[in-house]
Amino acid sequence: MGVLTGPLPLIPPKGVPGSQQKKSPSVVALGGGHGLAASLSALRLLTSELTAIVTVADDGGSSGRLRDEYGVLPPGDLRMALSALCDDTDWGRTWRDVMQHRFDAGSAKGGSLDNHAMGNLLIVTLWELLGDTVAGLKWAGALLGARGQVLPMSSVPLTIEGQARVELPGGGHELQTVRGQAKCAVAGKLEEVTLLPEDAPACTEALTAIELADWVILGPGSWYTSVLPHLLLPELRQALGDTAAKRCLTMNLDVETKETSGMTAADHLDVLRRYAPEFSVDVVLADPAAIQDLKAFEKAAGMIGAEVVLGRVGASRRRPVHDPLLLAAAYHDIFGNS
Repeated sequence: MGVLTGPLPLIPPKGVPGSQQKKSPSVVALGGGHGLAASLSALRLLTSELTAIVTVADDGGSSGRLRDEYGVLPPGDLRMALSALCDDTDWGRTWRDVMQHRFDAGSAKGGSLDNHAMGNLLIVTLWELLGDTVAGLKWAGALLGARGQVLPMSSVPLTIEGQARVELPGGGHELQTVRGQAKCAVAGKLEEVTLLPEDAPACTEALTAIELADWVILGPGSWYTSVLPHLLLPELRQALGDTAAKRCLTMNLDVETKETSGMTAADHLDVLRRYAPEFSVDVVLADPAAIQDLKAFEKAAGMIGAEVVLGRVGASRRRPVHDPLLLAAAYHDIFGNS
């Protein structure tokens, strides 16, 4: 196995507003997939002290294939987090596009590279050369000029398992065990969600980042497969409960997803309280368009110790996508009022 030698190049953040006058807050953002990428795209505009802690339970697509074939952490959500932290320069935009490029064999389906993301292959290459997951992600971040660091939530691949209530052909329902993030994400409303192995170790660097943070941001993202897992890993849940950092929970713009079918925004908060009753939140940030019953939502937020902050953070499109500038402005106000 080859080894990269020499010091890791440090690429300093550029153009962080107010960095000369006031120290940037140290922020840790937790999640996975598109939700975490949305919060990182906003937070990188506010601080140079930014750490992403990413779920590692993906078992579908390119990530699932690499996980199965090489026994590595699924790299897809880690790749998306790195891409979201790319500097807004020609260099950063080019490397972001390289990382996100997905091979398409067209009519020649079944090729060895078909549907693999280039960034996934690059990350796994660095892991093989260095023999160290965290070091490989640091090198990838340096190449991209990423504003911040990306860490896995655990040092081993994780598996999500849950019970899904399934309609029976003759009427009625039954609970069926669903295993794997890809299946859980489309199974319908989940119950009794667990993370396997139950005693999986958290990433040591992630625990340290949480301990030293000024702010911890959880969400947005797929509630059961990207947000909740951080509270199911024992060491990570302990760190999130013990940290002196302020905690902000960012709600999704669309609460009616396949894995949260029939749930209200208040129900989303109740899920976190049910699985981690000791975990409290200082602020819940929500777009008013996503809250059907504000009174019920505020009551549910109060049960986890949180103040509700409403703000328009959705992009002006039909898809429920967070606007980075609007989300950054909302975070800026929340940080400033703490």
